[in-house]
Amino acid sequence: MQNRKRGTVRDLRRDNRAAILWSLYLSQPHLSRAHLNQPRSRQDLSAATGLSPASVTNVVRELLDEGIVLETGLLDSDGGRPRTMLGMNPAYGYVIGVDVGETRTRVELFDLTMAERARAEYPLDPYRHDVSTVVDQILSGLTAVLADSEVDPDKVLGVGIGVPGIIEQGPEVLVHGQTYGWDAVPLERLLRSGTSLPLHFDNGAKTMGQAELWFGAGRGTQNAVVILIGSGVGASLLSDGTSQRGATASAAEFGHVTVVTDGRRCRCGMTGCLEAYAGAEAILERYGRSMAGNDQEAALAELISAAEAPGLAAAILEETVEYLGAGIGTLINLLNPQRVILGGWAGLLLGGTLLPAIREAAREHSLRHPFARTSIELGQLGPYAVALGAATLPMESFLDGIRHASVAR
Repeated sequence: MQNRKRGTVRDLRRDNRAAILWSLYLSQPHLSRAHLNQPRSRQDLSAATGLSPASVTNVVRELLDEGIVLETGLLDSDGGRPRTMLGMNPAYGYVIGVDVGETRTRVELFDLTMAERARAEYPLDPYRHDVSTVVDQILSGLTAVLADSEVDPDKVLGVGIGVPGIIEQGPEVLVHGQTYGWDAVPLERLLRSGTSLPLHFDNGAKTMGQAELWFGAGRGTQNAVVILIGSGVGASLLSDGTSQRGATASAAEFGHVTVVTDGRRCRCGMTGCLEAYAGAEAILERYGRSMAGNDQEAALAELISAAEAPGLAAAILEETVEYLGAGIGTLINLLNPQRVILGGWAGLLLGGTLLPAIREAAREHSLRHPFARTSIELGQLGPYAVALGAATLPMESFLDGIRHASVAR
């Protein structure tokens, strides 16, 4: 009975600590990433968390002693004593985010306030994704960002890795990336040959969704869909502030929703998938023009520019908008989200000029009532949000009170 009581007290202290850290880290739901980690007083923390002033004082004392939190200055109050303001200590620890994309592997190191401290990037052939190449690039990137930032590896809280496909949880992490030709790839084991840092894994569309939820267009929402369009198409379903994964962590394989029965063959091997019409690779294939140096991003930008005049490019994009609108309309009818957020490098390129047309196409394929309550917006974090979102995986564990544990997310 005594051990049980001690466990309960430890759990309560851990929960209080997590509540304070989350409140300091994500101060107000309507603020953007630039306003993260705004100083807060002990009174602010008590009001935000519902904890008593005494509990807040005790937790803050621990966090100050450990160096996680800093006193940042004084703020005058109305007629009372100045309040001591508190903030996260950016140098306490660091997190790394990795984006295994279709055209590049990107590795970024962030401090505790998610300010970028170092970055490494390696090109990938969009038509070949050899596992050994990806593993070498991730390990090289980890070495590079640690060296460039002069950060001690012992101060790294963890590494989040956003990868394509389905992440299988089990005795070891396995990646099933059908469009990449990856079948049960033991990515964690392969990386362990070159790093001892704590590793966290998730689908890249889901990490981008978490980044938008924490820092971007998803802030303040309870239910949203974040669509990633690059060479292919993916999505993250956000409900009550968490990503929906399904029974096998494969929920939201949005790119493989059938939009044309017996249609074009998709990279996954099926026919008629949305990705076979709205992914950048498929758009460029339908356009039928050569692509210098396998540079899909430059080629898609050129196609969009060419579509300003009537012709093949305009027709291809009009068709793409129609299929994408049908897919978004299906999501709206099924899920009734508050927001649909369009991101990914190709999604931002398309949405930059075609967002009104995409909205109209989605309206035509949606029921009136749910469409009227859904906004369709562009992501706010740019084309590299997957790595940022991947870095939130170890940060999430740290804020929850789990440090230096190898966790497959």
